[in-house]
Parts: sequence; C-alpha cells; structure tokens
Amino acid sequence: MAIVKEPEFSEAIDTTDSEQQLQIPSELPVLPLRDIVIYPFMIVPLFVSREKSIRAVDEALGENRMILLASQKDLDKEEPTADDLYKVGTAAVIMRMLKLPDGRIRILVQGLARAQIPSVDTRCEYLGARVSGL
Repeated sequence: MAIVKEPEFSEAIDTTDSEQQLQIPSELPVLPLRDIVIYPFMIVPLFVSREKSIRAVDEALGENRMILLASQKDLDKEEPTADDLYKVGTAAVIMRMLKLPDGRIRILVQGLARAQIPSVDTRCEYLGARVSGL
C-alpha cells in the first residue's frame, strides 16, 4: 500500500483578497436612514424608495458594493442635506439587492465599521461623502 502525502495548503491561502475587501474607500455614496441606526456587524434588510437613494445604491453596486449609512436628524425631511445627517455613520456592504415592481429597491446590508462624515457632497445625482475612520 502506497503512502500518499497530503499537500501543504498553508502556502495556497492568499490573505490579500480578504484584506482588500475590508479596505473602505475615502469617498462613498450615502444612504440616509429615517428610523434606524445600523451598527458594525449588523445585517439588516432595507427598503429604498427615494430617487437619490436609489442612485446611491446603483453607484455602490457599480463600484465596490460599499455604501455609507447615515441616520437623518429629521425623519420627515424628504431631501436631506449635509446638515440633516448625523456626523457619524456606518460603512456597509450591500450583500443582496432586489428591485420591486413598484420602483422601490430592497437591499440586504451588513455594517462594516463606524465612519466619521466630515463632508457631504450634494451636487451630484446622489449624496456622496468623504469618510474617515474612528
């Protein structure tokens, strides 16, 4: 009976891919949240219905699937500006996305890390923010 030596797998493990996935860019599209706060490591389904928010989700899906979740101060504000958002949010990754027949989008997000929001850009077709770690 021949003895077969198991190949060594320690050399085949590449950690660079997992480290790159955790790299949070310095600019992210912003998804303002009305009635919820998402913390790191939470997995939450969200319904997205505002036009700017849908564009922010589309931009995130087209890039690296990362989006910044920031809670609104005033829940009734339909078009939030930089002053309407709290200065600390959560960088998150969009795990799944489903377009609904009524035009809304349902996404499943997982919080990655807390992020400070020093500035928000409202000039483009979606809200974008510069992000720095905490």
